[in-house]
Amino acid sequence: MDASGVGVYLRGILPFFIKSGQEIFLLGDAGKLQAFCSNSNVKIINCSIKPFSIKELFFFPKKILNQINKADTYYSPFFNIPGGIETPVFTTIHDIIFPDMPELTSTLGLKARMFFYHRCFRLSKKIFTVSGFSKSRIEHYSRSKRPVIVTYSAIQPQFLDFRAKRKNINKNETVLFIGNIKKHKGLDYLLEAFLLAKKEGLPHKLIIIGDRENFRSIDSEFLRRIDNAGSEAVSFTGYISDEQLMEYVSSAALLVQPSLYEGFCLPPLEALVLGTHALVSDIPVLKEIYSGFPLSFFRATDVINLKDKMLEILSGKAPLPILQDNQLSKYTFEKTATIIMGEFAA
Repeated sequence: MDASGVGVYLRGILPFFIKSGQEIFLLGDAGKLQAFCSNSNVKIINCSIKPFSIKELFFFPKKILNQINKADTYYSPFFNIPGGIETPVFTTIHDIIFPDMPELTSTLGLKARMFFYHRCFRLSKKIFTVSGFSKSRIEHYSRSKRPVIVTYSAIQPQFLDFRAKRKNINKNETVLFIGNIKKHKGLDYLLEAFLLAKKEGLPHKLIIIGDRENFRSIDSEFLRRIDNAGSEAVSFTGYISDEQLMEYVSSAALLVQPSLYEGFCLPPLEALVLGTHALVSDIPVLKEIYSGFPLSFFRATDVINLKDKMLEILSGKAPLPILQDNQLSKYTFEKTATIIMGEFAA
């Protein structure tokens, strides 16, 4: 896929920042930022320094710092902040998963991440985040009066364009998983539930969006179970473009999001926009984001409940989900960008 959750968020809000007419400096890989160069109010500052690195913290180029410090505002879509910035800093923290799920990293890794979290808490004038759940966790760990403002993530415009152009798409017998190898995404629970459903006669195939090579760091037993199931039952897509992703999602019978932890979680919204059933775990953030939306919940980590819900949805009796106008408009990047820019000026 072409962008991570942070990348999707930034790509979504940038056009509205640019549309505001304010002078904007974009800091990053000049080659990847070329798409924005046609706007007269946008200037590119080429910078290849690795985020969260020693160089970013202590040896950030003075020439770039001078340009940043002449600006009214420095905004970061993540919680890394270069050393030496004197202008007011605003950041987006999408989640604060590592202290909530310390088993995802080593003791040293957790200490390093907490250093950057607390540095962000201290240096940011205001912090944005993508859900009420994440706001509550940030406030819990920051223990400060620093404002934390919810600015939801949203559907990418190309999904709405695809939906308008590709109506009445035939559904095939596939169940989709979109995520990564990390334990909190819950893929192991989905695999177990899916294989149980296959034993009960489910004809569908489980498709995992991503490259198998990126899943090698998972427990070898997990990959062995996938291999034993056979490629006709479970397969990886390999790297795919956004266009290919939309093809997979729109033609799938069901998308399953078995997450144990999320900041926002876009795939269920993308599935619903494209008319595909979504089945998600009942963790607090997903109950918050998808309350009132036409999807189904299962009890998180409950393999039998997940299997039963899958079989129920895939029996073909449930009508395809239809989003109402108020649901389509609930999460938009225009709203998100407007809130952020308003806070810059406040």
